[in-house]
Amino acid sequence: MDPSSPFDLADDSAYRAWRDRKLASAPTAAEQLLVEVADPGRLSRAERDALAERCDRANMAVYAAPPRSDGASDVPRQIGAQLGLRTLDVNYLADDDGITPLAATDSGPRSGYIPYTNRAIRWHTDGYYNPPDRRIRAMILHCVQRAETGGENRVFDHELAYIALRDADPRFVAALMREDAMTIPARSEEGEVARGDQAGPVFSVTADGRLHMRYTARTRSIAWKDDPLVHAATAALLQVLETDPHVLRLQLEPGMGIVCNNVLHDRSAFTDSAARRRLILRGRFYEAVESTGSAMAGVGAADASV
Repeated sequence: MDPSSPFDLADDSAYRAWRDRKLASAPTAAEQLLVEVADPGRLSRAERDALAERCDRANMAVYAAPPRSDGASDVPRQIGAQLGLRTLDVNYLADDDGITPLAATDSGPRSGYIPYTNRAIRWHTDGYYNPPDRRIRAMILHCVQRAETGGENRVFDHELAYIALRDADPRFVAALMREDAMTIPARSEEGEVARGDQAGPVFSVTADGRLHMRYTARTRSIAWKDDPLVHAATAALLQVLETDPHVLRLQLEPGMGIVCNNVLHDRSAFTDSAARRRLILRGRFYEAVESTGSAMAGVGAADASV
């Protein structure tokens, strides 16, 4: 870890300086993250700059584009490519193009998994069950259609979760950085192991110095390290997720989406109707969103206006 990293528990000075900047610029409403986008397939320089700046500041941005009648299946890939997100995590429930349509279904292989129901989903980051070489660093959710009622997301910058826990007790962070803090038990299909046990930390620092978080608040198919500090840290984290003023609420409408560095998020239960059947397109990526400077590389002057 960089000796001046704010995520080094031994460097309180670097942490305090970063913490103060982070809290001073943290949004308090989802509307502060919104960027109007004319064409997701061809972002202007100003649109791209605005999305990257919000991801620099809050690890997420919300875009609003005109709804499309063609299903918009290419939107997550198009927006991602323009923000440095090029390598999709093609999980076994994704479509052939690597994009996963999230909609309630009662048949097929997806029907046994909660994202494909209309039930609420508890706080989590995506891909928390993936091995380190398939770490999900960014994600895009694009709304094709909203539900008749419900389906709201809450989102929370994982760096703010880190701050809340470190301010409460640095030992909480140390406990959640242990390599065996959280284990996802093996998954079997038709009597064969489809994925082995996956142990790892909740908080880790990537090679480029960014904070990464893998977490789920679910109570089934998860094993926390049997340690008093780990238990205290997870209890404190749940409290933060329910009370922190920086938790944002977001209702995606058709044409809207969120691009983020795999922040914490949940979903409320929803009800579909004949006219409104919720459909969200999800792309998971192995890269993080490029920062403001690098995201502008190669954008011509002709694209400078929104």
